[in-house]
Amino acid sequence: MGRLDNTQNFRVQSESENRVGDILQQVYKAMTEKGYNPVNQIVGYIMSGDPTYITSHNNARSLIMKVERDELVEELLKVYIKNTVGD
Repeated sequence: MGRLDNTQNFRVQSESENRVGDILQQVYKAMTEKGYNPVNQIVGYIMSGDPTYITSHNNARSLIMKVERDELVEELLKVYIKNTVGD
């Protein structure tokens, strides 16, 4: 057993982080199927909070509203950094 005055950092990827990525994929697919530009529409939703930027096709609007907008931004930023800078 280690010293008790040191704090250990332990992090497990939460289910919600996996869920956010899955939801973004589903929303992206639904937006594409309906002929929308998914990037513009998702940005509009994140910036305004107005769910009408997201189609209701395949339940996409309901899905995206299950996560907080800051969680969406966090997930997008993580993926961007991982793919451009490396992890």
